[in-house]
Amino acid sequence: MSKVKVLYVVEPAIGGVERYVETLLKYTDHNQVENILICSQNYDEAKMKKIADKVILIRMKHEINAYADFKAIRAIHHYIKQIKPDIIYAHSSKAGALARIADLGIKNKVIYNPHGWAFNMQQSAKKKEMYKWVEKISAHFCDKIVCISDAEKESALREKICKPSKLQVIYNGIDLEAIKNTIPKTRAELNIPEDAFVVGMVGRLSKQKAPDIFVKAAKLIKDKIPNAYFLMVGDGELRDQVEEMIHKFDLDSSFLITGWVDNPTAYMKVMDVGCLLSRWEGFGLVLPEYMVCGVPIVATNVDAIPNIVTNGVNGMLVDKDDYHKAADAVDKLFKQPDLRSSLVKTESNIVKNKFDGKRVAQNSEQLYKELI
Repeated sequence: MSKVKVLYVVEPAIGGVERYVETLLKYTDHNQVENILICSQNYDEAKMKKIADKVILIRMKHEINAYADFKAIRAIHHYIKQIKPDIIYAHSSKAGALARIADLGIKNKVIYNPHGWAFNMQQSAKKKEMYKWVEKISAHFCDKIVCISDAEKESALREKICKPSKLQVIYNGIDLEAIKNTIPKTRAELNIPEDAFVVGMVGRLSKQKAPDIFVKAAKLIKDKIPNAYFLMVGDGELRDQVEEMIHKFDLDSSFLITGWVDNPTAYMKVMDVGCLLSRWEGFGLVLPEYMVCGVPIVATNVDAIPNIVTNGVNGMLVDKDDYHKAADAVDKLFKQPDLRSSLVKTESNIVKNKFDGKRVAQNSEQLYKELI
C-alpha cells in the first residue's frame, strides 16, 4: 500500500498550534504517511524539516488582510495542484479558511482543526455572529472537523456549525518523551532567588491569556507571600502594558518575562505553581505540560479547561478575571504542601492515560485511512 500523502496548512501564530503540529508529525508513522507542511514565514524551517518530508514557507498574516490573504490562497492553491495530496489538514481558523478556499474546484479530502472556535473569543456580538456564519459556511467545504476537546464539540453542536457526524473529538496530546528529557532551567540561570516561591504563567501576552489578571493576582500574592517570584514565559502584543503594570505595582525585582523561548517546559520545571488564567480556551496545551513537569495548576473555569482540570483533584479552578480568587488559590497551595503533592500525584496519572501525543498521531492516522 502506498503512503497517504497529507498536506498540512498551519496558521501564522507561534504557540500551542505549532507545538501540536510538531508532536503530530514527530509521532506519525512515516512508513504510512508522507507529511508535507505549508506554514508561515514565522516558523523555524530547519526544525520543521526534521519532522516533515517537505516544508514550504509562505507569507501569511494572522489578522485579516485582503491582499495578503489573496496571495496566500493563490500560493496554497498552487501547491495543492502541484503536490496532489490525498488529504489536506488545516490547523486554526485562519489556515482553515485559506486552505478550504484554495481547494475550491480541486475537491481533495479536507480535515479542519480550529484549535478553539473564533466565535468563543471575547469580542463584540457582531463579530461573534460573523465568525459563526463563516464557520457554518466553511464547514460545507471539508470532510471532517477535529475538535480538541469535548467542550469544543459541544460549542459546535450548540451553534449548529455542521452535522454531528462531521465532528470528531481527538483530545490534544503532548510530547511526553521530549518533556521528560528536557533539562530544566536553574534558578541561578534566571537570577531567581533559591528560596523563592515561583508562580508562573506560560502563554502569549494577549487578551485571551489574561496576563493583566496574572499581574493583578501577583500584587496580592506578594502581599501574602513575601518570597514569591513571578515568571512569565512568552511574549505578545500586551507586553508593554504588562510591564507598565508590573512597574506600577512595584514588582520589577520579583518578575521575569522571558519573551518567546524554544522550550517552555524547561522553564515550567522551575515553577512551584503554574497558572493559566485564560478568558477563553479551546484546550490549553500548557495544562498537561504543567502536569508532566510536576507543577500544581491554578486555572480559570472556562470552556475546555474543566475537561482537563478538576477542581481540588488535579488543580485549582477559579472564575474568569477573578484575580482575588486566583491569589487565594496560590496562597492555599503555598500554605499546604501536602495539597500540592496530592495534586501533582494525580496529575501524573492523568497525563499518562489521556494526553500522550503518540495517541493523537495514531487517532489522526486512523482518520486519514477512513477518509480515503
